[in-house]
Amino acid sequence: MRIHKAVLPVAGLGTRFLPATKAQPKEMLPIVDKPLVQYAVEEVASSGIPMVVFVTGRGKQAIENHFDVSAELEQELAGRGKESLRRQLRRISGMVRFAYVRQQIPRGLGDAILTAQDLVGEEPFAVLLSDDVIVNETPCLKQMLKVFERYGRSVVAVQRVPRKAVSSYGIIRGRLVPDRDWQGRLYRIEDMVEKPSPKAAPSNLAVIGRYILTPTIFRVLSATAPGAGGEIQLTDGLRRLLVTEPIYGYVFEGTRYDAGDKLGFLRATVELALQRPDMGKAFRRYLKSLRL
Repeated sequence: MRIHKAVLPVAGLGTRFLPATKAQPKEMLPIVDKPLVQYAVEEVASSGIPMVVFVTGRGKQAIENHFDVSAELEQELAGRGKESLRRQLRRISGMVRFAYVRQQIPRGLGDAILTAQDLVGEEPFAVLLSDDVIVNETPCLKQMLKVFERYGRSVVAVQRVPRKAVSSYGIIRGRLVPDRDWQGRLYRIEDMVEKPSPKAAPSNLAVIGRYILTPTIFRVLSATAPGAGGEIQLTDGLRRLLVTEPIYGYVFEGTRYDAGDKLGFLRATVELALQRPDMGKAFRRYLKSLRL
């Protein structure tokens, strides 16, 4: 089975970044000169998935505009001799095919995925949360696709986190899969716990914002009752899915930045700027000059 579609839920209100997100989507906040959501779309394209389904909400038109062709701007750049920049902008709109569906009321990640059901259809699909920026030579999603191709079941990205931080994540309890191709990075999940206390956590393997899901998840989420805050939680749906299908947890290779957190966003900005060939050296000299 091949994955043809990736769902990007972008309907959230972005309250942690107010007032910056009062009039613009959080997903359009730039790390250096590229909005958060573009990192996720580039990961989809680099993983060979041809279509992105955005689950949007009110006030998210800037996302659609960003991935659309801007003929006037391109014409202006061409007239100024900035052909390289014009091609860069055109590439954004041509990375994959885009579709949009609106989640009228943001009622949790599980509900956002249900909103995409008609566009996804009865086939497996990926889900990416743009808050999680993951940098690696082989994209995280592409790594997960190899697991899916082998086992044909749902796969979630997991990362080892400090024990004191487990209460901020969904945590898995899993059994190591003896598969030499992944060298201790693959687990068959036995249970998932949402934001446990450090003492109650079954492990320190935290679920990160990358998923490959079978279409069974739609039926499971449809039967999942809303939890805290009236939201349909994906974790609750995945726990129900475990009753009928295996789910695998994959410890991905790469550096992950939690850009949904202000400090994580700043770390991503600094470290990705340092990696830029056009500014990295000058920026590094500047940081050293601060003598912090």
